[in-house]
Amino acid sequence: MPVTAKLSRMFYEKFGDELTNELVEWFNQVDATYRADLRELNDLNFARFDAKLGQRLAELDGRWEQRTGSLKAELIKWMFVFWAGTTLTVLGTTIALLKL
Repeated sequence: MPVTAKLSRMFYEKFGDELTNELVEWFNQVDATYRADLRELNDLNFARFDAKLGQRLAELDGRWEQRTGSLKAELIKWMFVFWAGTTLTVLGTTIALLKL
C-alpha cells in the first residue's frame, strides 16, 4: 500500500503549488524506489534463507536416517542375544525335566 507524501499548506503557499507538487512527486518516486529495492533485497534474503534451511534439513534427515539405522542394528543384536539366552534356558529346563 503506497503512502503519498503530503506537505503543509504553508509550504504550498510559500513555494507555490507547482514546485511543491514536484517535490511531493519526487518524494513519492524515491519512496517507491526504496520500497522496490527493499522488496528485492528481502526476496533475495528469503531465498538464501530458504536454501540454507533446505540444506540443513537434508543434513538432519541424513543424520536421522544414520542414527535410526544404527539403533535398529543394535536392537536386533540385543534381541538375538536375549532370544538365544531364552532358548538355551528353555532347552536346558526341558532336558532337565526329561531326565527326571
